[in-house]
Amino acid sequence: MQNRRMPPDTVDSAAHPARGSREVAVLGAGIVGAMVAGALLRDGHRVTLIDPGEPGGEQAASFGNGAWISPASVVPMSMPGLWKKLPGYLSDRSGPLVIRWTALPGLLSWLLRFWWAGCSVARVENTARALSALLCDAPERHLRAAAQAGVAGWVVQRGLLYLYPDRAAFAAEALSWRLRQDNGVAAREWEGAALHALVPDVDPRYELGLMVTSGAHCLDPGAYVAALVRQAQAGGARLLRARALGFAFGPGPQGERLTAVRTEAGDVSCERAVICAGIASAGLARQAGDRIPLASERGYHVVWPDAPVHLGLPVMPSDGKMALTPTNGGLRVAGQVELAAVSAPPDWRRADLLTRFARQMFPALGPGHRPDQAPAGPATSRSENSAAAETAPASRWMGHRPSTPDGLPVIGPSAEHPDIIHAFGHGHVGLAAAPATAELVADLLAGRTPAIDPEPYRVDRF
Repeated sequence: MQNRRMPPDTVDSAAHPARGSREVAVLGAGIVGAMVAGALLRDGHRVTLIDPGEPGGEQAASFGNGAWISPASVVPMSMPGLWKKLPGYLSDRSGPLVIRWTALPGLLSWLLRFWWAGCSVARVENTARALSALLCDAPERHLRAAAQAGVAGWVVQRGLLYLYPDRAAFAAEALSWRLRQDNGVAAREWEGAALHALVPDVDPRYELGLMVTSGAHCLDPGAYVAALVRQAQAGGARLLRARALGFAFGPGPQGERLTAVRTEAGDVSCERAVICAGIASAGLARQAGDRIPLASERGYHVVWPDAPVHLGLPVMPSDGKMALTPTNGGLRVAGQVELAAVSAPPDWRRADLLTRFARQMFPALGPGHRPDQAPAGPATSRSENSAAAETAPASRWMGHRPSTPDGLPVIGPSAEHPDIIHAFGHGHVGLAAAPATAELVADLLAGRTPAIDPEPYRVDRF
């Protein structure tokens, strides 16, 4: 059942004119928060960024993502027929998506909404269009943002390559590519010898590649976020290292108004607040009266600092569904979806699976096994032979993708307190969608007609 929708112009009232400087608290200093802070500073607002962690630090999803900035990421996780695979997700610990049995009772409502969001082609077409509005020009937005922050070389536009063993595997994803094509995503085919000249170290069993030519990637997502926050600070933003706890309200000419954000370091006076605190956002939204179904799609990565692999652009294999990306820190292999309680400890077998699959894709990394071979036990960086140990990943990471069941972020004013704007729940597209999200938030806060239609992301759609 949906609540009453608050139209965008309720963000501003006669008591708070649409133009002029305001005190705005931005809750969260990840990629979305950093971009929002920059957009609000350009509009002349006084901004306080509030986050308990180091901007770009390992505690944030912004640190450990796959580093892709892809207009092709319009395909939602929930697709027609996916629900039939649920028993496998509960029983197969080696698949790209797993659900912990212990988390199932708490996730049941979210999973039902997840199934409903992808139960028909028409639904996923609507989701793809809404995602495309945030992603279609993401590489260009990031190239400009990186240049303005003084780190132009950290965003690289060389394309993104989707790999397939054969055309049958490509045909199995026909709906995904049709959604991309419908939303203006151009892809170039590479096949056979031409493909392996492009990515010479990839296992020869991959015979077909689809390159999204407009795609880009970030060479160091965590450092990029930190640079954007430093830029915001240089532009006048204040950074408060504290945990946001809730909100304080007071009387206004047209009802209750926001007066402060409550933090563990004391109250921060403000006229507006933007919630973009990753997985912690749902709890803060509840403090504003909004109940948003948000789950942690826990993702993992491993990094080889000195991988003996030549990879000029990021690749994603159809049979692995992980991003293999050249970064400043080395070869990053990121992926997996594990639905579990936020407080549950990491299952490092997920990182071991990434390690094993990367070795399968790149024989130079050491012993691996093909999908048609019997799986070996979980790989470890210290227990294999010396040749493999020389190319073992040096680091591993787990983080929380804040995900809504329909695959779309929540962007818009609170239904109860329109002085508070939500900007969270980006799931797998937080890095790519951050600049467009920031533009939409700035338009809503200023009372401008948004360039991006906010309707699909409204708070009360659940």
